[in-house]
Amino acid sequence: MCGIVGIFDLKEKREINRELLSKMNESQFHRGPDEGGLHLEPGLGFGHRRLSIIDLGSGQQPMLNDDRSVVLTYNGEIYNFLELRKELEGLGYRFKTHCDTEVILLGWQAWGEACVEKFRGMFAFAVWDRNREMLFLARDRLGIKPLFYAELNNGQFIFSSELKALKQHPLLPREFEPTAIEEYFGFGYIPEPKTIYKNVYKLEPGHTLTLKRGQVAYQPRQYWDVRFREQPFNSEQEAVEELLARFEEAVKIRMMADVPLGAFLSGGVDSSGVVAMMAQNSTDSVNTCSISFGDPKFNESQYAQMVAERYRTSHRVEQVDPDDFQLVGQLSGIYDEPYADSSALPTYRVCELAKKQVTVVLSGDGGDENLAGYRRYRWHTYEDRMRSVMPDVLRKPLFGFLGQVYPKADWAPKIFRAKSTLESIGRDSLEGYFHSVSVNSNSIRSALFSEKLKKELQGYQAVEVFRRYQNNAPSDNAQSLVQYLDIKTYLPGDILTKVDRASMAHALEVRVPLLDHQLVEWMASLPPGFKLKNREGKYIFKKGLEKYLPNDILYRPKMGFAVPLGSWFKGPLKEQVRQSLLGETMTDCGLFDRQFLTKMVDQHQSGLRDYSAPIWSLLMFESFLKSDRILP
Repeated sequence: MCGIVGIFDLKEKREINRELLSKMNESQFHRGPDEGGLHLEPGLGFGHRRLSIIDLGSGQQPMLNDDRSVVLTYNGEIYNFLELRKELEGLGYRFKTHCDTEVILLGWQAWGEACVEKFRGMFAFAVWDRNREMLFLARDRLGIKPLFYAELNNGQFIFSSELKALKQHPLLPREFEPTAIEEYFGFGYIPEPKTIYKNVYKLEPGHTLTLKRGQVAYQPRQYWDVRFREQPFNSEQEAVEELLARFEEAVKIRMMADVPLGAFLSGGVDSSGVVAMMAQNSTDSVNTCSISFGDPKFNESQYAQMVAERYRTSHRVEQVDPDDFQLVGQLSGIYDEPYADSSALPTYRVCELAKKQVTVVLSGDGGDENLAGYRRYRWHTYEDRMRSVMPDVLRKPLFGFLGQVYPKADWAPKIFRAKSTLESIGRDSLEGYFHSVSVNSNSIRSALFSEKLKKELQGYQAVEVFRRYQNNAPSDNAQSLVQYLDIKTYLPGDILTKVDRASMAHALEVRVPLLDHQLVEWMASLPPGFKLKNREGKYIFKKGLEKYLPNDILYRPKMGFAVPLGSWFKGPLKEQVRQSLLGETMTDCGLFDRQFLTKMVDQHQSGLRDYSAPIWSLLMFESFLKSDRILP
């Protein structure tokens, strides 16, 4: 895993500032502490920070071809590079290294822009082809590896693995994008392709971008999308066996490394399944790590231990202090823009723990999105059935009224907290799903934002992100549609962003077998009932893993990384919350309603309402504002 940066002059071949390029590159030192390199020529500069994983002695970047007409800077892993190497050798190409980097370099020469369709892996890379006067950028199909870019007023195009590298450029536009603020407070992250800044973008997953000097306009091109086209199966058992075979193969090809390798083991279905497959394909003991929590409601360490004992892994576990909030102030420096998933805290800690043992880990991310593992899929399909039995002219006003008058009973047992469900059923399917996943409801965002920000938004709402993807959705099945939406938004914007930044902060590479694009395509072809059946998510996956894992692992309630925000904000972080949300940073920015901020803090700290999610998203935004002022 690595970090890449680049500066390309769109207008002419002006000299690139070497000192600036180096500064941008070194801001990502944590992504690749092993080696660093720069390549400069008239009108172009590439930088690279390397974390050595395969072919440790060679493969330095930026890498050039024999006649130095093609230059590559690359972050990621191509798992089928040995197959592609043979194919390229058959075409007459000769290799100087044993790494996957050279496969991309020569693959570009052989196949041009179509090379991305050959690559199986996670990647973000840039190729400069001097003979074609062309700069080509690409990001992997699922968005495992990040890529940011911007065009500057001086005609330079800049790109990098993290936004912090672009921020080193003095001409980067730093004006906030109002719709990105609305999306952040809706989703808890800023979905692709936007960033917090106007005219600064993330290249979307499964997209490429081609630029030529003198070109006035350019547009990202999509080269891949997941299609939910159901395929016939002779039996459920046939599908179970094929899923397991494909899953094991996806794990196996990700076990190639010239450095110590292991796995995250939370004790959940997905990570336990990955460890089981690793154990099947390793002669040595698998290295595993997990963290435990003091609160038994959130502690999965006993289940991780069960898997570790069953497969005799070399297991390492450390307990996280339930009041481990020292990282709160550091998160803005790790994520570079507002990011409100509080599980970033324990994720950072488990990456820190893993790095003590290994350089590469396999994770179980992606199983929930692809195999309908989240509880919200179950609730959404239930709510959609409710919508279908009543005409809109009756349902919307009736449930809208019930949702409005039903009390917000945060203090009550869950069975009595029906307000959110009633509100959701009163909306159309897409708005209902957005309501269920949003970290701040429409009403809270409306009360939270200042009149100035509302005017700038001109009625724009974050649900439009879903509507954009709905227009291209490959299925009208309610369950498949929301899985597709999550694959396009939540997976790259939240889950993969969280893991990439937390792992790279420790120079740790994370590989994701359940996001192998060939496996993802096949899982998308499964009938929805194979994924969510009789209220059981990941049904077919769990059936297949029954011979590898005990039922206590497979069929217990999902837990995940939980952080006790509510108690923090009324206890050890009480004063910090008041100072941050009601201080001059939030007041002076002109984005929020001071009166509502005060009401929210007072009601949460008195126990009248639970505003944990809004307060956390505001804390992260305030922390970002402070850090953004410090940077050049």
